[in-house]
Amino acid sequence: MRFSINIPNFGDFADARTVVKVAVAAEQAGWDGLFVWDHVVHDKQVRRGVPFADPWMLLTAAALSTSRIKLGTMVTPVARRRPQQLARQVATLDALSGGRVIFGAGLGGPIEDEYGSFGEPTDPVVLAELLDEGLDLLDRYWSGEQVNHQGKHHQVHDVTLLPATVQRPRPP
Repeated sequence: MRFSINIPNFGDFADARTVVKVAVAAEQAGWDGLFVWDHVVHDKQVRRGVPFADPWMLLTAAALSTSRIKLGTMVTPVARRRPQQLARQVATLDALSGGRVIFGAGLGGPIEDEYGSFGEPTDPVVLAELLDEGLDLLDRYWSGEQVNHQGKHHQVHDVTLLPATVQRPRPP
């Protein structure tokens, strides 16, 4: 059995120094992983005025302060991120951490707050299409090979993102 700690990316945990303290303590205590939530405004009526941090930046701080624990997000809502930028963030963290990234993906939520607040689609069918197409693109970007793609939501013309992820064929 493996054990991990999961923390939100808001409130006290929006401070990377706090996340580093948790990551170091978790590693020293023998825990196997640290996972950070990936929210932008999560329940914005309740958390109005609460600071939020980018989860990949928090995980980068944790990676630079640890050497063994696995690192990842609880669920990265691929549908609300640009696949090429997300691919680069994950590949960079995978390299920086020596291949310790675990990639959790899904739709995220609450949909009205996390998507609708920014004028993004809230139709679950459209979000599922964006998720599926985004996951396909991530897999292809992480290969380090040339990508051409004409999809319903994304178009890619002659792009190779290097370096590829350390973990092959991709982070789990």
